[in-house]
Amino acid sequence: MDDQRVDQWGTTLREPLNDSDAHGTGAGTLPAARAPEPSTDRHPERESASRGEPVDASGDADMAFDDEKSRGNRIAKIIATIAIAVIAVASAVLIWSYYVNAPWTRNGRVRVQVASVAPQVSGQISEVRVSDNQFVKKGDILYVIEPFDYKSARESAEAQMRMRAAEMQVKKVQAERRQALSDLSATVEDKQVFAGNAAQAQAAFDAAQVQLAQADVNLQRTEVRSPVNGYVTNLLLRVGDAAPAGTRNISIIDADSYWVDGYFEETKMANICIGDRAEAQLMGYGAPIIGRVDTITRGISDSNATPSTQGLPSVDPVYTWVRLAQRVPVRIAITGKPEDIPLVAGMTATVTIRGPETGNHGTEDHPGALTRIRQRFGDAIYGPTARPGCMSMSTPTPPAASIQSPTPPTKLPASSVVPGLTPGMTLPPGAK
Repeated sequence: MDDQRVDQWGTTLREPLNDSDAHGTGAGTLPAARAPEPSTDRHPERESASRGEPVDASGDADMAFDDEKSRGNRIAKIIATIAIAVIAVASAVLIWSYYVNAPWTRNGRVRVQVASVAPQVSGQISEVRVSDNQFVKKGDILYVIEPFDYKSARESAEAQMRMRAAEMQVKKVQAERRQALSDLSATVEDKQVFAGNAAQAQAAFDAAQVQLAQADVNLQRTEVRSPVNGYVTNLLLRVGDAAPAGTRNISIIDADSYWVDGYFEETKMANICIGDRAEAQLMGYGAPIIGRVDTITRGISDSNATPSTQGLPSVDPVYTWVRLAQRVPVRIAITGKPEDIPLVAGMTATVTIRGPETGNHGTEDHPGALTRIRQRFGDAIYGPTARPGCMSMSTPTPPAASIQSPTPPTKLPASSVVPGLTPGMTLPPGAK
């Protein structure tokens, strides 16, 4: 019988008993089997085992390690792809929410109040004391109107008042004399006439005092003064120009009245509240201007409400799938400005609302990053939700600004205007 043995894979190996059987030369033996063709799929471990050599097990371990490593790389690639997709979708949602719902706009303008100065008396300009873009203080003289006519009017009013004062003193003494006489010396009618003349003289004297005060005010108004602290702008005035009363001829930019108007889309109004902290980034400067939401406009023009030439409503056509959001003006009061930034009315600004202004910096008014991200996701999916009590119903207090009015004249006694005219009922003028 042939000697047999089994290798490590369970394959039966057959070996000839002797050389003659192996080579097929012995008598009565079977013809030698045809040798198998060499296989291209070689297994070094099997060949080593068939030759009786020891088998190295490290090769199997290397193959198993390579298989495990390739599987790990595939899993890592899948996880990385999913993570990138999730980050991309989250970033897209956040960016969409920021651009659509976040309270910011590039349509902001610096605004200012402009004082339109007009003379209160007419005349020819005799002196201009300011230049274009010059800073002036409240009460500084801007220009002077020729004062000759108004000086003459004042002197005439003063003379008229002295005449009325003398007339009133005389008639008053005459009435007092008649009142001191008996009814036999002066009738009741005479007493009434002289008392009436004294009262008329008193009224004429009071009117003369008012006319003198008006002449004084008109003379003072020939010096046109600045009503605010600010800058003279677009000065076209020159000496010799006529200055009609009530006609504006010079403008002063009020340096204490600057504010910023942000024109926000209506889709962002839910995130804007009165009192919120705001930042305005001017186009030409890096440092922002700090402010707060002062007021929100409650009405804008509607072109559909304009009637046509025939009185019919004029309705603008719209696209079904594309709608343009209206813009609502929001007034930003300036609370802090870098000193090196000059404010110019009409400058363009990017206005961003940063949230409520509070002193305790609590988590409710100043949410963390995760809370803000969660709010962004909620706004993008469900739409923005307005904060309660955003639109204050209280009326803002107007700024304390006033122009000093002329002081009413103090009534003077006639004796102080023309002293010594009537020292008494029985004394001559000038007697003591």
